[in-house]
Amino acid sequence: MNFLEERIIKDGVVKSNTILKVDSFLNHQIDIGLLDEIGKEFKKRFDGEPINKILTIEASGIGIACITALHFGVPMVFAKKSKTSNLGNDVYTAEVKSFTHNEVRTIIVSKDYLTENDHVLIVDDFLANGCALKGLISVCRQANATVEGIGIAVEKGFQNGGQIIRELGYRVESLAIVDSMNAKTGAVVFRDQDID
Repeated sequence: MNFLEERIIKDGVVKSNTILKVDSFLNHQIDIGLLDEIGKEFKKRFDGEPINKILTIEASGIGIACITALHFGVPMVFAKKSKTSNLGNDVYTAEVKSFTHNEVRTIIVSKDYLTENDHVLIVDDFLANGCALKGLISVCRQANATVEGIGIAVEKGFQNGGQIIRELGYRVESLAIVDSMNAKTGAVVFRDQDID
């Protein structure tokens, strides 16, 4: 069991057989030391790739992406979920359905911050159905940027997002893959992963 799986067992809350709350340490109140470990692990797993930019989607991915960018020594860009007056019209957009909020939003990235010269590591806190990742991949394609890999903190292995994104040919590294959860007992079963 790795450091993130241990923390999920200790402080995660199984709300249903599909909902895992990690907001006390990962995506509402944030344990910066844990994020530092996540950033180090992504750096280790993607070491040797020509990554020059970290990309995520607001809001929960931003903390993880910032610390990961620090470990890579590169900038971090996040896709906005609403257009602001200072963003301008020279943007890439994609439609994304949120599993958490059950609504479709348009994500936006300025063309100033994602170009054909970028080798991108996409980072996010959760992977469920893969909709956010498909949107971020679409934005990268529009920019002619290269997606070098995808780093996920927690993947819901019982949902099809990870399989879909891997079948598209992308390398996905998830630090914790949850194969099942039991709302009655609070039990979480993780997938065994062969990681050096």
